[in-house]
Amino acid sequence: ELISNLRSRLQTLWEERELVLSEARECSARGEELEALVQGVCKPNEFERYMMFIGDLEKVVSLLLCLSSRLARVQNAMRRIDGNTDAEEKQSLVERHKLLSRQREDAKDLKENLDRREGVVSAILAKYLTDQQLQDYRGFVQVKTSLLIEQKDLEEQIKFFQEQLENLEKSLP
Repeated sequence: ELISNLRSRLQTLWEERELVLSEARECSARGEELEALVQGVCKPNEFERYMMFIGDLEKVVSLLLCLSSRLARVQNAMRRIDGNTDAEEKQSLVERHKLLSRQREDAKDLKENLDRREGVVSAILAKYLTDQQLQDYRGFVQVKTSLLIEQKDLEEQIKFFQEQLENLEKSLP
């Protein structure tokens, strides 16, 4: 019954992932339309700023999500430490935790810098775009970020349930 429930949950997650991937493709198409619009109205250096911001948005958000996920796994492993865990493994986890914490703080700084750059890009676009086009741009940035987060979350859940299912199947005769 538990195996059946895990398989059912995995199937639901795969279906959700397909929906999110479909939304991501639609968002990407909107992004391409927006890119063409921005390229048509902005000066080359302004367009380059826009493109760098959009490219960095995905990279920085993905980096933050990845580091947060890895940090959570290390924290979970640290919670499982008991008297039987050898000192070398404990030390390794502590060191990884410190490193990942520092890296995540650095990534947060990158995100703050990116947020400031988004303000600059918005100000540039406000000179050229209509209010509706500017709203479309802001909506695009929000949706792109949300979809990245949702995709990463679904991938993590799928991975977790797959591991649970494998472990359960191995434990049964």
